[in-house]
Amino acid sequence: MGEPTNEELRVRYLRRLREELAALSEASESTSEQRRPVELDQQSTGRLSRMDALQNQAMAAGSEARRQARRSALNATIERLGTGDFGWCDECGEFIGIKRLDLDPTFARCVRCSS
Repeated sequence: MGEPTNEELRVRYLRRLREELAALSEASESTSEQRRPVELDQQSTGRLSRMDALQNQAMAAGSEARRQARRSALNATIERLGTGDFGWCDECGEFIGIKRLDLDPTFARCVRCSS
């Protein structure tokens, strides 16, 4: 069995990549309130409550940063699908392998070049 064609790879992965992008966008929208600046009204909120709110905001911001990084990787992968570079190692030019791409389609290097 030879290596798949660009069209076979596109059909196999494009829908999955777009679905993950949509899920990331939905998660970003649903947590936008948690990332808003914390108001430090000392009259109505105690010090520990403010600290908790700031910590929650920082965690939400960190999660959003990870979503943004993943979104960038997904968009780059979709672009590689369009140019025909998807599935081929950026370093050695060999086919990455279906099992590795099934694990994470954003991988741009084969196992050998990744280690």
